[in-house]
Amino acid sequence: MVKDRKLRPKKSSAVTLKAVAEHVGLTPGTVSAVLNNAPSSRSIPEHTKSRILAAARELNYRPNFFAQSLRKKRTYTIGVIVEEIGDAYGSLVISGIEQYLRQKNYFFLTVVHRHDPELLDRYAQILLERGVEGFITVDMRLREAPSLPTVAVAGHVPFPGVTNIILDHHYAARVALQHLLEFGHKEIAFMKGHAQSSDSEDRWKAIFDVAQELHLPINPQLTVEIDIDDPTPQLGYPFAKKLLDRKVSFTALFAYNDLSALGAIRAFQEAGIRVPQDISVVGFDDIQGAAYNTPSLTTVRQPLTRMGNLAAQTLLERIEGNTDYPSEIAIQPELIVRESTAQRRG
Repeated sequence: MVKDRKLRPKKSSAVTLKAVAEHVGLTPGTVSAVLNNAPSSRSIPEHTKSRILAAARELNYRPNFFAQSLRKKRTYTIGVIVEEIGDAYGSLVISGIEQYLRQKNYFFLTVVHRHDPELLDRYAQILLERGVEGFITVDMRLREAPSLPTVAVAGHVPFPGVTNIILDHHYAARVALQHLLEFGHKEIAFMKGHAQSSDSEDRWKAIFDVAQELHLPINPQLTVEIDIDDPTPQLGYPFAKKLLDRKVSFTALFAYNDLSALGAIRAFQEAGIRVPQDISVVGFDDIQGAAYNTPSLTTVRQPLTRMGNLAAQTLLERIEGNTDYPSEIAIQPELIVRESTAQRRG
């Protein structure tokens, strides 16, 4: 004997709102009001709402995104503009953005600016044509106020309509330099960031100011500025060699970021210099590979995933109508001490 079964849709066919309405014996308008949590659903009895929601789950109903977009004149899509896809810094920020947007059923389109103004303008226009409702920028110098709500991760210039998420670079410089001083290091070399990186100027100014406060001299011969754009540890390798070629003694290096720190460690090791026994190295960011290098990297941690999460949350609140938005959100860094720093010898 064949058991009586409820008619279920084939997996390959999409269940319509009308099918759900027929299943529960109600009008499509009533079902739509409940599934979209419309104001009109307040007058619908709770037991009826429960029946509708249970039927939608049973039939595996999924709302038609495009129909909703046309009806509400919304795309539920934002544009994310990053310096490089797949780099250690940007990928963690994007991960945080994705985590939050997934919970809110938003999509995002990603483009790469590579610090190229022409590329940036062209891609920003393409995103606008695709109907994005806001922007998140990562490591980008804005030149003017955007036409849409914008959150800038590592943004430093104030613009109307923009929320800048920034790290407390003064605190970051202090914890890193104090750590090296406590280990007896006074001859410290520095790697400044690429001029086009949005954090470079503020980070270097913070380091310079904190060094003065700590009565720590900065020797120009022990300072190099990164002038290449490379998302790999190669970023720091040639500049560490440049420091060594100058034949000026130093016992510690404070690198611009973790990638440049890892490249520097490689250059030191090739020259027969031990880290940390001969030179201590401090990075910045705490990227995923920092803890697994040999030696593991002491670094100033930026909570990059949380910064991406916060950027997405702040932007969606703007898009959904919150007009009271902050112009700046400051993030506290944290010093993570690992194997690449040690007490100065001699």
